[in-house]
Amino acid sequence: MRILLTNDDGINADGLERLARVATSFGEVWIVAPATERSAASHSITLRHPIDVYPVKDYPVEGVKAFSCSGMPADCVRVGSLSVMPEKPDVVMSGINKGYNMASDIQYSATAGAAFEAAFQGYHPIAVSEGFKGNHEVTDKYLYEVISKIINVPVPEGHIHNVNFPECPLSECKGVLYDRTVSPYMFYKDHYDEIEKLENGGVRYMVHGVETGYADEGSDFKALLDGYVSVGIVNNIGY
Repeated sequence: MRILLTNDDGINADGLERLARVATSFGEVWIVAPATERSAASHSITLRHPIDVYPVKDYPVEGVKAFSCSGMPADCVRVGSLSVMPEKPDVVMSGINKGYNMASDIQYSATAGAAFEAAFQGYHPIAVSEGFKGNHEVTDKYLYEVISKIINVPVPEGHIHNVNFPECPLSECKGVLYDRTVSPYMFYKDHYDEIEKLENGGVRYMVHGVETGYADEGSDFKALLDGYVSVGIVNNIGY
């Protein structure tokens, strides 16, 4: 199996390396990931500027062919699968993202955006995310199990597998829930704080999000709040 990995946290992200270590259990692994962080870039692509791709020497996972890319995560899937790899991938995995990609946040997510690009190109797409606070216990325990269960399960055209791991201690994780729906609620309720007055009447703002802590039964959001790994299939606009 040929596997292409990307992310939106950048080529040096710890989550990408951890995903690569697991992915090597399933086949030949290539990485084309952004040179810098591209969080919240959604499904944007580069059209009017060139895209630069560089090989990464001595990537820390043995046998993985890794490249950095000046473009967006969706660009990485496109140029990686259409030009960098000698043959097209069977599977594209995006992640492991630092921060959940579930509920209404999916529409902003470049992790999910890269997976949707993989779906559009006809590859099997899997997006993987975890909590932002840095506790990897649950992810590292269940990642191989979840990937092995879904990697050969087809999804409808234009859909992706979306996996989120809770950031609770492993002792508090209650297991894995499959077939989770996408919650319509917001994980963060945002507002903008004024942080500086600028010349010529300008104002500088900074977004500030407050966790809502409420979700509907059967959803990805609810699963994470209750300490479960959430696995579901998500469709994009138009499908």
